[in-house]
Amino acid sequence: MKTPSRFTGKKYLNTLPTSVGANYGPMLRRWLTGKEERQPRRPLGPFRADAAALAAPVPAEALRVTWFGHSTTLVEIDGKRFLTDPVWRLRASPVALGPKRFFAAPLPLAELPKLDGVILSHDHYDHLDKDAIRSLAPTGVPFYCPLGVGGHLRRWGVPASQIHELDWWQEIRVGETHTLAATPARHFTGRGLLRDNTLWASWCLLGPRHRAFFGGDSGPFESGFREIGAAYGPFDLVMLEIGAYDEQWAEIHMGPDHALAAHRALGGGALLPLHWATFNLAFHSWHEPADRLVAAAGPDVPLLLPAPGQRVEVAAGPLPERWWHAYLSGRP
Repeated sequence: MKTPSRFTGKKYLNTLPTSVGANYGPMLRRWLTGKEERQPRRPLGPFRADAAALAAPVPAEALRVTWFGHSTTLVEIDGKRFLTDPVWRLRASPVALGPKRFFAAPLPLAELPKLDGVILSHDHYDHLDKDAIRSLAPTGVPFYCPLGVGGHLRRWGVPASQIHELDWWQEIRVGETHTLAATPARHFTGRGLLRDNTLWASWCLLGPRHRAFFGGDSGPFESGFREIGAAYGPFDLVMLEIGAYDEQWAEIHMGPDHALAAHRALGGGALLPLHWATFNLAFHSWHEPADRLVAAAGPDVPLLLPAPGQRVEVAAGPLPERWWHAYLSGRP
């Protein structure tokens, strides 16, 4: 059974009871007094993606991925290229005081190769960058997004013909060979006072040879991930968030342990962790999500741990190098 999205006429609801609130008094105290290394003491990077290599034609049998930071990836799958949640802004915020990037994007927007689609998971500022959307729109690239998110894009000048809004479990063909499917997640939305008037989603990228899963943001949701795995798995590449978790908002972000549970529920595949080492969005240290993931994954989970901008050939197998340790004092 495929669990449908739920809309009251004013807002979307999660399929499981979900709290998105937090106790702001304790949060403020923790923010002011916490000793975690929430931002790198040493500047990260500079990182640089190989623009010329990325611009070369994508082989029909290839599955490659380049992580640009946070939840922004370039997925090359069976001859097509898709960009997920493109965020190039300096701050994940509508104002100049919001969380600042730890490193510059490894590739300027103008140097991106020709894309077959931009995939958007939801409308939060760390996933939906107005300036990036406005820069990409004149290229004619199609945008694929959950219900309601297209309203933002239209207000920003994206032609309606380039916008494709999908409900959970809806599919859309991309050319003659590929299919994108919007699938459930457990999260929330909002860019201002209004909350949850647009939908959130994960996505399945289905080529003739390979299958990839992009989780966007989600809290623990094993039943939903099992549904997705049963419908569209097994996946060759699974991309899941591991950062910005905390006990106060444990139902809307997974963290490493729940990400591993989600990976199992989806049926496995190479695991690329997202949503970490880019913005200070929680109370853990900036590198804790990856350290915890590595410690908990075990030898049976094929981890992909590329540095930002590093292109990965998924068929080459696990990429276990811990690039972030070079920025930690006293760490091997």
